[in-house]
Amino acid sequence: MGQRWWDAELHRLEGVALLGLNRLEEAQSALEEAIRIAQRQQAKSYELRAATSLARFWGEEGRRVEARELLAPVYGWFTEGFGTADLKDAKALLDQLNC
Repeated sequence: MGQRWWDAELHRLEGVALLGLNRLEEAQSALEEAIRIAQRQQAKSYELRAATSLARFWGEEGRRVEARELLAPVYGWFTEGFGTADLKDAKALLDQLNC
């Protein structure tokens, strides 16, 4: 049962690794699956991580509007914890996508 809790993060890490191998379609699929799993589990921190990873990829691919539309609502859900690494990373990416 504990392993299922990590499914979203494992898919995200798989997606990041696949990006490093330039297997872009597989990477996108893994990141999208990570988001779906996190949403089903109502695990907002894992959803934020996965959305940040996918938004970063899309931004690098020139899909900045889609990246912003994906990440902004997830980031906007948070009302505290803005000093954490994940939220700082998401905010920096949103700022970059808004330029």
